[in-house]
Formats: sequence, C-alpha cells, structure tokens
Amino acid sequence: MPNHEMPDPEKIKEVLDVVAEKIPGLLRQLSDLLYGPKSAKQYAEAAATFYKELKAAGMSEQEAFELTKQYMSTLSLGTLISRARHEHD
Repeated sequence: MPNHEMPDPEKIKEVLDVVAEKIPGLLRQLSDLLYGPKSAKQYAEAAATFYKELKAAGMSEQEAFELTKQYMSTLSLGTLISRARHEHD
C-alpha cells in the first residue's frame, strides 16, 4: 500500500533554503561560461578558423560566410557546458 503522507514542512523549507542559496551562484557561473571573455574569444577563434578553412578550400566569401553562420548556430549550451566541465577537471 503506497504511503501518501505529506512531507515534513520543515524538511521542505530546508531544501528550498538550500536551493535558494545555491541558485544565484550557479546562474553567475553559467553566465560567465556563456558570456565571459574566454568564451567570446573561443567563439571568435572557432568561427575565424572555420571561415578561413572554407575559403582555403575554394569557397566564395558568401558561401563561406553562410556555412560559418550555420556552424556557429550549432554550438549549443550543452557543448559549452561540456567544454567548461572538461576545462575545470
């Protein structure tokens, strides 16, 4: 028979207090990963390298630009977090 007791309100309050304490720091870290100078530099270097390689392969400026734009749009939040996690290990 399943237990349908309500959780202890004090326990819920403790959990919510911890979450409220931790969330601002986590949001700051995430913001630094996404918008910090290091990330901006990595994005710029990746885009420049990709564009240069396309041009070196004989593509027109417009073709290289369009493909670079598509490439940059594929860099997702998950990719950034994965990279950051590996950098900090």
